[in-house]
Amino acid sequence: MSSNLVTETLEQYGAATRSVLFDYLPRAHGKHQLYELCAEYPRRGGRAMRPSLCIAAARAFGARTDDALRTAAAIELLHNAMLIHDDIEDESEKRRGLPALHVTEGVPIAINVGDTLSMLSLRPLIDNRAWLGPRLSLLVLEAAERMARESAEGQAIELEWRRDNPVDVTEPDYLLMVLKKTCWLATIYPILAGALIGTNGAVEWEPIIRFGFLLGAAFQIQDDLLNLVGDEARYGKELSGDIWEGKRTLMLIRLLELTTANERRRVHALLGLPRAERCVRDVRWVQRAMDRYGCIEHARQVAQGLAGAACHEFDVAFGSLPDSQDKRFIEALPVWVIERA
Repeated sequence: MSSNLVTETLEQYGAATRSVLFDYLPRAHGKHQLYELCAEYPRRGGRAMRPSLCIAAARAFGARTDDALRTAAAIELLHNAMLIHDDIEDESEKRRGLPALHVTEGVPIAINVGDTLSMLSLRPLIDNRAWLGPRLSLLVLEAAERMARESAEGQAIELEWRRDNPVDVTEPDYLLMVLKKTCWLATIYPILAGALIGTNGAVEWEPIIRFGFLLGAAFQIQDDLLNLVGDEARYGKELSGDIWEGKRTLMLIRLLELTTANERRRVHALLGLPRAERCVRDVRWVQRAMDRYGCIEHARQVAQGLAGAACHEFDVAFGSLPDSQDKRFIEALPVWVIERA
């Protein structure tokens, strides 16, 4: 029942967000394809979890859907911009079941499209003034600046790990990176922005940050697991891509902790190679080693623990609110994020 509620809410609020989002994409004109390409990733769809969280939080705290739609559209625009840049930085080949933008259009054009989407995401937040007033609009914009900064810092941490190829990254290191890179955009800011809108800026930040971190971290670990053991047709990205890209996932960190010295050297040598020089045999060996050492099961248990903690923090952040479909949707998300396939 809760799974149906999540699916139906994501579809409803995702459709509402896209109807506004495309209004902020200028129509293609002239000889260049800039704005046509800006619409490419949004047209491919996606779960719309981020904008749905924003709308649901706003409504749970007493706002109307229309009050949150521009902020939801801004979140989705920025998310798609970051996906384009992430795909370039990670050397990913697929996004949402199709070739990544830099694969089809080249890196320079893809960077420019990502930059353009980032800039376009500011306009809905500016337009909030007409709906929310200047004071509340500025609070939502200031929270967006915090989110953008945290996200950039998290991406910097992960890129430095790939460049420097350390073998001593710890689980707390990973969770800090996820807090910044994933959680601020995926869960913390959408909920916080919605709560600010619903309370006219009076909501406490800390309970939402805690809930958003636990929910977002469980989401990211499950995403990393699906990269290894998911169904590629449903996952929409390259299976085992995280190994090909040398990402420090929880499973890889655990493997480096448990392997023998010789095995650790082999993993380290593989991760030190450019992606093009890694071979299928070595990537499969790493994946089998993760399974043999229980790294995959360990990550599942961590994700489940984080989801359980998120359920507790939900009561702290949202427990005093009256019952509503939006409140139940947010409450159901910790279980949904670890059960999704």
